[in-house]
Order: sequence, then structure tokens, then C-alpha cells
Amino acid sequence: MSSRRLQQIIHSLATSDGAGVSLRRSLGQSQSARVDPFLMLDEFSSDDPDDYIAGFPSHPHRGFETVTYMLDGHMLHEDHLGNRGDLLPGGAQWMTAGRGIIHSEMPQQESGRMRGFQLWINLPAAEKMKPAAYRDIRPEEIPSVALPGGGEARVIAGSVTVDAGAVSGPVQGLSTEPLYIDVRLPAGGHLAQAVAAGHSAFVYAYEGSLTIGPADDRRELAAQDAGVLSAGDRVEISAADGPARFLLLAARPLGEPVVQHGPFVMNSRAEIEQAIDDYRHNRLV
Repeated sequence: MSSRRLQQIIHSLATSDGAGVSLRRSLGQSQSARVDPFLMLDEFSSDDPDDYIAGFPSHPHRGFETVTYMLDGHMLHEDHLGNRGDLLPGGAQWMTAGRGIIHSEMPQQESGRMRGFQLWINLPAAEKMKPAAYRDIRPEEIPSVALPGGGEARVIAGSVTVDAGAVSGPVQGLSTEPLYIDVRLPAGGHLAQAVAAGHSAFVYAYEGSLTIGPADDRRELAAQDAGVLSAGDRVEISAADGPARFLLLAARPLGEPVVQHGPFVMNSRAEIEQAIDDYRHNRLV
């Protein structure tokens, strides 16, 4: 087996999106800061309602998937298809924009902490114009796996293998074959996880620092940084200086051109122009 190494570090940047939601963006801060098929990863985390109360009012998407995963707080999803999803602590939503969707994500609280992540995953050219879809994933649908030596992993997509066997998350069967796990390690804790050879992979540390890689080439990843992993079929991650929490994400790369204009991600400029025109003339969906 070949252990993946920490190949590149993407430092997250403070920014805002929606109607003024404060967040930190790692993947997606520039065209070069992507890990095919992952387009963007935002972390939002604040106890100050001024940082999140305006939310993400109604807006369009085409050509990719969005995954919102909540740690704390309550947000409401609504879209033009009539879907309505309560994003509660520990829950997620998996939305396929496909040919077009218009949705909103609005806070359902006036105080307290709002904390979570939004991930954008590209769709292959053959699926960019398929019908939009939405899945509300309740907290109890996401399995939690006890890790050897302490800690746990919540499996949103893909599978984690432990002594008792493989534990699979609720999201399966997508063409990019994503792995999405949220891991908590105690001080000195360690995760050794299989990652499909040929799949792109990265780690986002959001509490504490990590060391990543085999014993002869361990590199440190600080909190609020994304670490892009080299090729291999497994990854070894340890908590560096105390307890740590992080996301591990992997998926099959598409190897296709990416042309993005705001909420539209297609394969050519002509397709972007068509998406803009469709939205202006109420043909997006």
C-alpha cells in the first residue's frame, strides 16, 4: 500500500458571500486553488449574528453539486422545486444543481453559534444539464464510527473501514464516487484511511493541527488550512499538539475544462453565456 503525502497547503482566506455571511474560503479562492472535481470549500463559524443573519437569499446554480454540512445552528433550505430542508446540527444537504436550480439558505436563529461548511463538487459534462435534485440528510442518518485508539468519524459519503468492517455513509452511487468524512481525534489520536488510488484527495483542518503522511515524511497542517494529498491508496493523519477535528474528502477527478462565472460552472464560455441568458429569461430551470 502507498501512503499519501501532504503535497500542497492552501491557506484559507477571510471573505464573505451571500448577503454578507462571513466565512473562510480555502478551495475556490482562485482558479488554481481547486482539487478536481472539488471546486470550493467554505467554512462559516461565528457566535455573532451580524456575521451570518443575512444568510444566502434566493440565487441560481447550474453545472455542479453543493454540499452543506452543519456543526452548529439551524438553517432553512428552500428551492424552486418545492424542496424544504431544515439543516440542523450534525445534518447535511446534498443538492445537484444540474441544468438549474434557484434556492435560498437562511438562518433560523437570531443568536448563538452558526457553524458549518459548504463544498462545491463539479459534475461531468454529460451530467451538467440533468434535472436538478435535492436531498435533506438528517443528523441521525449520518453514521458515527469509533476509531481505534479513540476519536470518531462521521461518514457522509463513501465508506470508512474499521475492525468491524466497512461503514457507509448515506450518499452513494454518484459518478465522482465522493468520500466525505468528519473526523475527531483526541490528543495523540490517529486515522489510517483507505482512499481509492487515482482519486483526488484533500484534508481540511478546522480545530487543532495535524500531521499527515507516512512516518518518514510527516508534514504539519494548521487549523483553517486545506492540505492537498499526493497519489496513493491510503492516508495517515495524526493529531499534532492536542485534540483535532478535520474533514477528509476524496473523489474521482473529471479531467475536463472548468469555466466558472459566479454560480454557474460549465465546460466552455459559450455554455456560461447560455446559462446567463437562460437565467435572465427564466429558462434556467
